[in-house]
Amino acid sequence: MKHYLYTVDTQKSFEAAVEAVEEKVAEKGYRVMHTYDVAATLAAEGFHRGPLKIIEVCQARFADELLKRDVSVALMLPCPITVYTEGEKTFIAAMRPQALTEFSPGSGLEEIAAQMETAILQIVDEARG
Repeated sequence: MKHYLYTVDTQKSFEAAVEAVEEKVAEKGYRVMHTYDVAATLAAEGFHRGPLKIIEVCQARFADELLKRDVSVALMLPCPITVYTEGEKTFIAAMRPQALTEFSPGSGLEEIAAQMETAILQIVDEARG
């Protein structure tokens, strides 16, 4: 299996990294569908960890094309980008959209997944700043 996780560290604070991801998502023609504050959700249940947010992003044209070819890829949409801390470091991570091609072999998703991957990795890299 190929390596589908893309992670970078950043000198930005956690909140600044979250804001940067949200800004870059908009610049690349994507939309933030929802942001999950995982640390807050866990804390409400008595489990504590460092900051962690999952930012779900979508580009409607790509999503429509993917779903036309194989509706089961809906299980992997929207694309998640995570921002989290470990120790004193902040990280930004994403699943590489190329994973869609292994999830749905033979569906002809390669070109769309490649275009998505270019944009998602640019979002992560530019947010890292």
